[in-house]
Amino acid sequence: MNGPANAVSIGLSAAIVAVEGERPSVLVVSHEGAEDALPFGPFDPVHHRTLELGLRKWVGEQTRFDLGYTEQLYTFGDLGRHRTQQARDPGTRVVSVGYLALTRMVREAPNTQWRGWYHYFPWEDWRDAKPAMIEQVIVPALRKFARDAPSPEMTEQRRERINICFGEGWDEERVLERYELLYEAGLVEEFYRDGGKRAEGVRLGTAMMFDHRRILATAIARLRGKLKYRPVVFELMAPTFTLLELQRVVEALAGLRLHKQNFRRLVNVQGLVEGTGKFSTPARGRPAELFHFRREVLRERQAPGVRLGSRRSRTA
Repeated sequence: MNGPANAVSIGLSAAIVAVEGERPSVLVVSHEGAEDALPFGPFDPVHHRTLELGLRKWVGEQTRFDLGYTEQLYTFGDLGRHRTQQARDPGTRVVSVGYLALTRMVREAPNTQWRGWYHYFPWEDWRDAKPAMIEQVIVPALRKFARDAPSPEMTEQRRERINICFGEGWDEERVLERYELLYEAGLVEEFYRDGGKRAEGVRLGTAMMFDHRRILATAIARLRGKLKYRPVVFELMAPTFTLLELQRVVEALAGLRLHKQNFRRLVNVQGLVEGTGKFSTPARGRPAELFHFRREVLRERQAPGVRLGSRRSRTA
């Protein structure tokens, strides 16, 4: 049944993030014959007392998982994000409220799976080296995008955005800005799908349903930024861990390698962890001391986070 003209439908979507080893992952819902999707569902203003309670209901039904740490990200309302629903009900604009949730790895429910987030954003992982696709594929395609602009002013604007997003000074937090630029340049599948166009040329990363890859990009950017001033990384850690395990999780999320000794010095100076006096029993190598998160730091410091300034030099 068609709704009234200019009606708004509110959707709720969650980017649920966990880290297994050195693999940051997002929980996706599989729909037969369709692209990966974040857990999502409509907000019911009659039965959902708040947006977050509505989200928790949908996540529980689709994943059999109770959300822990959760925060609202952003409201997304671009025209075309729900082409199927808008074709069926053209008078309704679909607006989605995105959330970020952090957890430790749990078993998937039926029709869900954990997928590495670099599967969707392969250009964001700089841990081993600068991704070859940036110089071989992305930069040449973006330069053409700039040259093809309809005016000299827009050409210059596009060149400036290319330099900010993919230039020498890599900023790990500009995940959404990079995705938006690749979208506008026609380098991701969603550009063609949302515009009802036939796909052409290079399509980078794996597409997601609706605008869920945009929501996930926002979640990654938020988490990368928040690492620096809030101890959110410990929401992803086991109760006890080695300092190397902690470093590897931070590196996995940031997509960067860090100097080992500088990282440990920073963690100690910030008072983020405390030794347990117990040691790991690895299959190989020497035992390492186990630590746990010091919750007292939340009272002691205004911005207790893991700064990423001490990075290991990268191979260009």
